[in-house]
Formats: sequence, C-alpha cells, structure tokens
Amino acid sequence: MIADLDTLLIALYVELTGRIIPSLGFTRSGPGKPPEVTDAELVCLAVAQVLLRFDGERHWLRAAARQVGHLFPRLLGQSEYNQRVKNAAPLMEAALRWVAEQTPGSTELLRLMDATAVPCGQSVVTAKRSGLAGYAGYGYCASHSRFYWGGKLLLMVTCDGTVTGFALANPELAGERETARAMLQSQPANRPAPGTAVVSDKGFSGDDFEEFLAGEDLGLMLIRPARKDEKTPRPFPNWLRQRVEAIIWTLKSQPGLAALAGGGRF
Repeated sequence: MIADLDTLLIALYVELTGRIIPSLGFTRSGPGKPPEVTDAELVCLAVAQVLLRFDGERHWLRAAARQVGHLFPRLLGQSEYNQRVKNAAPLMEAALRWVAEQTPGSTELLRLMDATAVPCGQSVVTAKRSGLAGYAGYGYCASHSRFYWGGKLLLMVTCDGTVTGFALANPELAGERETARAMLQSQPANRPAPGTAVVSDKGFSGDDFEEFLAGEDLGLMLIRPARKDEKTPRPFPNWLRQRVEAIIWTLKSQPGLAALAGGGRF
C-alpha cells in the first residue's frame, strides 16, 4: 500500500465521480451556472484537511493552495466552504466509508470498540444557549473523574486505527451499551462482518448485550475484561486494553475535538 496523499485524493475523486455521487443522486442538473468547485473536489478537499491535521477551516483554506493547489486550482471562501461541507454530509460519510474499505485492516475479523467523552462547553450559559442543546447533555468521564457537558462518541475501529463504525449520543439519554445497540441496529454500514471479535472494556458488560451481539443478525463475539463482581474468569491482557485506549485517544485528537471544546467554539 502506497501512503501518498496525492494518490489517495485522485483515487477518491475518481470513485466519487464514477460511482458514489451518481448512486446518491448528488448529480447537479437544471438551469444555472455549475459551481466552480464540484462536489467531488469539495469532498477531496475536506478529506485532505483532516489528513493534514488542519482543525480550523480558515487556516486550512490559507494553506490549501500550497499543500494541494497542484490538484485543486480552484478553492472556496471560508463561509461557502463551511456551508457546502455541511450540506454534503451524506456524501462525506459515503466517501469516508469507501476510504475505510480500502485499508488492509478492514478485512480482518477484529474490531476495537470504545466510547470517549466530547466536552462541548464549560459554563451553564453555554449549556442553555448552545445550538447543541438537546443533542448534548451532562455526563461523567471516568478516565478524568469529572463531569462534563457534551456528547459521547462511540467508535468501532480496526487494529490500525481505521474507523468502521461511529455514533454520537447524549450521555444523559443513552449509555454506552444503548448507543452501541442503536449504532449497529439503525445503521447497517457500521456492522462488522459476521464472526468478527469485538474488543471492549467493562462498560459494555451484560448478558443481554452479549446476546444481542451474538444474535443471528450480527454474529459478533465480545471480548472484554471481567468485572469485580463476576465469578467467571475472562482472560484479558493489559496490553490489549492499552492498545484500545491509545487508538481511541489518537482518533479523538485527530479531528481536533478536544481543542475545539477547550476554545469554546461549540
């Protein structure tokens, strides 16, 4: 596998124009001048922004001409770029899922699953006036031993860190098991292949949840450490838990979620 950004963006552009955009019905038609930056170019620019670790759109658009200008001679202003990326959310998801399918780890029958807190504000005023009110709520982060106001991000990833399933829930309304159940039931694209082993922590314990995963619709096997009150031994090496934590925290910091929350942008 060649780790080259230009090759990835060109392959993604071809896939978008040839299959993804026509299948989703994003093809533009009718009167009016076509946009200078096509939807396929827009998605490729957004993917490049994430891979090059630019958290803010303003900084990215300033650097885009230097970083990928040889591939995208036409760029957008910040406001137009922001609005078009929001409107292209289904197209973005389809493109990122295609990228995930091309990674070697996606073919392995092993997934790591964990949830992490995404704080979205620090003050009571933010919790009341934020546009995320109703989507975000108060939850408890055990790893930091503190309460927070925000969302709970659930990720299912391969051993090389490729995200194959995700969900964002209000921690007041749903726990980790409920979020995982809804993620796998409502979005079939998040489901691993039958026979996949899913490694998680003790937060996903429960006979009903294990039966749900092992059911006919999913056929998954849960691997987790034993709780203190469980008599049945569950071998679970410490290095495996550390691997899960390292990958989840790396993914959380990659899109700059912690930095955005700390800066009060939500």
